[in-house]
Amino acid sequence: MNKNTKKFPRWLLPAFLTAAAVLAILFFLQLLFLPKYMSDIPEGAMVAEYYGETTDHEVIFVGDCEVYENFSPITLYENYGITSYIRGSAQQLAWQSYYLLEDTLRYETPEVVVFNVLALKYDEPQSEAYNRMTLDGMKWSPAKIGAIRASMTEDESFLDYLFPILRYHSRWSDVSGEDIKYLFSRDKVSHNGYYMRVDVRPVDSFPEPDVLADYTLGSNAMSYLDRMRVLCEENDIELVLVKSPSLYPYWYDEWDEQIVEYAEEHGLYYFNYIDLADEVGIDYSADTYDAGLHLNLSGAEKLSDYFGAWLSETFDLTDYREDEEYSAVYAEKIAFYEEMEAAQYQELEEYGEIVSY
Repeated sequence: MNKNTKKFPRWLLPAFLTAAAVLAILFFLQLLFLPKYMSDIPEGAMVAEYYGETTDHEVIFVGDCEVYENFSPITLYENYGITSYIRGSAQQLAWQSYYLLEDTLRYETPEVVVFNVLALKYDEPQSEAYNRMTLDGMKWSPAKIGAIRASMTEDESFLDYLFPILRYHSRWSDVSGEDIKYLFSRDKVSHNGYYMRVDVRPVDSFPEPDVLADYTLGSNAMSYLDRMRVLCEENDIELVLVKSPSLYPYWYDEWDEQIVEYAEEHGLYYFNYIDLADEVGIDYSADTYDAGLHLNLSGAEKLSDYFGAWLSETFDLTDYREDEEYSAVYAEKIAFYEEMEAAQYQELEEYGEIVSY
């Protein structure tokens, strides 16, 4: 026996086991304290749902509520065989859309990317609460790191994103049965990123739009639109710009002119669906659930059918209804879509409002 061989320190194993136990407890508490976004603000759960997809998508949407509430990927598939996904989130800012697209390209390369331009009105970080609803659901990657750094407000810290327990430890007093139920898994709340609402609240009136001192869209936001365009060009992806037919927040003609000019300069398609609402068939007395801010299911299906026809005529997209693997996957998606639609109508009949979504 070599007398110089050092014995394994007796204290090292207990120290290692103690450290492992502490880390396990902290990991458990972090999972417990993280907001679950199930019955409360389900939009916060949608970014993470993308990673559960088993098939590719030829069309990817990025943007705020004006995409995830106004376009229905299920309608695009049922009517045209187009596979699509909405990587949308509440108040998604232009840089967040860019990094979500960058993140998406780690998994697939779509034929078309659709970006809703309303976010270009914001030129700097806005809100930690909205940041969290976008960023917490992203998987760790250089794209997520870039998104966090671009999105943080002055009061936020990168460490709070790296170790969310630092941010959410104060939720201990708010922990509920829902936090336990969804500790390791979540229910699906969207349909390929689409947030369904079937109720109706007609357009009434809006306040007069503010007069702005400067109508120039911010250089920071526009720089991320440009980065998105270049990223699409580098990956041979068509970039399409849209303004959804939402009546509020107000979309100024001066902003629209800048997007028209940008699209013409770079050879991009741009559609302002506020101006095309009549052609689409949008009826603001029946096709919105919140008085014109967002479309309901009826309106989203109309817009998706109209947009899907244009996509099919303009690009060489595959009709995946003829693909056995995809048709099996989408049969389940359609069943879930129809089940939620029926459940929401039943809630309206019983309670006079949607209470669970």
